[in-house]
Amino acid sequence: MKKIMTFILILFLCGCTVVRINTNEIDTIVNVVLSKNNTLYNRVGKGYKYYVPRGVTYIDTDSLNDKLYSNGVYYYLYIDAVSYYNKRKIDYKENKNAYYSKKISVDDGFEYDGYLEINKQDNLYYIEFVYNYARIEAMVTAQNLNSSVLNATYILSTIQFNYDVIELMLNDEYFTNKEEKYTVFTPREESENFELKYEDSE
Repeated sequence: MKKIMTFILILFLCGCTVVRINTNEIDTIVNVVLSKNNTLYNRVGKGYKYYVPRGVTYIDTDSLNDKLYSNGVYYYLYIDAVSYYNKRKIDYKENKNAYYSKKISVDDGFEYDGYLEINKQDNLYYIEFVYNYARIEAMVTAQNLNSSVLNATYILSTIQFNYDVIELMLNDEYFTNKEEKYTVFTPREESENFELKYEDSE
């Protein structure tokens, strides 16, 4: 097993593109992807950027929320710019009643811990993955579970923030100071007793 893990890590470190992992174990998927310092990105948002893996399609953005799609699965990505700006840590207790529940803490000086929780609902699995000041939610079949966790891990691990842009977005004082009152629709000379009359020509 150690040889296989070493080989996978070598592929990650030597390749210039993201490599798919052929494994059925969620722990292995998450640990291997998060152990790589991946700086790839191909999607830029307002104050953040990240990598959309091959086979995943970006659909739409609503504020700091992105919607993505792959193989019948919709991914909802929520960017937590406020937590990033304030460097908030997350407090998560593993859920023994969940199908899968694990606190994620990578020993790389990263201040923000996260978690992956998967709950079974009828024949589907609800994924809630929080990491790197962002959250991905998806509802998947058992067949798509591992590939969806893999896609979510790639996306979350590659999120990079632009602190200056986020500071501008969150700083109310900046926007207040920059506001100007425009009077485009106010006449320059106000006329008194202005009255519009309709006159019949007959």
